[in-house]
Amino acid sequence: MVVSDPSLDVERDLEKQGARIVIGIDEVGRGALAGPVAVGVCVVQTSSCGPIPQGLRDSKMLSEPARERLSPLAAAWAHDSAVGLASPLEVDELGIIACLGLAAKRGLGMLFERGVDVAGAVILLDGSHNWLAPALSTPLHVVTRVKADRDCASVAAASVVAKVHRDRMMIERHAGSPDYGWASNKGYGSAGHMAAIAALGPTDFHRRSWLKAPVGVEG
Repeated sequence: MVVSDPSLDVERDLEKQGARIVIGIDEVGRGALAGPVAVGVCVVQTSSCGPIPQGLRDSKMLSEPARERLSPLAAAWAHDSAVGLASPLEVDELGIIACLGLAAKRGLGMLFERGVDVAGAVILLDGSHNWLAPALSTPLHVVTRVKADRDCASVAAASVVAKVHRDRMMIERHAGSPDYGWASNKGYGSAGHMAAIAALGPTDFHRRSWLKAPVGVEG
C-alpha cells in the first residue's frame, strides 16, 4: 500500500475560510492500561511555516527511532506545540472521553499562556467525534476530520510530539516498576504486562477501572 505524505492542504483551506491559525490535535495512550492519556497540540500558519519535516507521519506508522528523530523536528517546524496529560486516576474517576478533553484543554492552556491566539484558531481534530467541546468553558471552532493524523501535517506533528512525550514518561516510570515492562510496552496490555499485573497486582500508575475491561489497542 502506498502511503502519501501528510500535507497542509486542509490547513490552507481553513485559513482561506478565515482561520488565523490552525491547531492540529491528536491523542495517544487512549487504550493503555497504565499511564496517562496524552494529547498533542500543534500550531501552524501555512503562510510562514517552512517545509514539512521529511518523513513525518502519524505516530502509529513510525518506528520508535523514527519518532524520536522526528519529534524535535516537528516541534521546531510548528509555530508552537504542547502536550496535555490526564492521569490514570483521572481516567478512573472521569472516564477516558472526558480525559481526552481535559488533556487537550490543558495543552491548549499551555499555548494560551505563551501568547497563542487559541480563540482565533481553528482546531483540527483527528476522528469524527468532537470530544473536545464538552471540556471547554469557552467554545472554540473545532473541525473534525477522519484520518487527519494521516493526511494533515499539523495533526501528524501533534501525534508524534505527544507519542514521544508519553513514551518517555513510561520509560522513566519503568525504572521504579521494572516488572511491568513499561519501557517496551508503554503501558499497553502486552502478555508480559498482563502477567505482571496478575502476579503483583496493579500500581498507582495503572488505570484500575480498566483491568476488568477488554484491553485496548495502541493509539
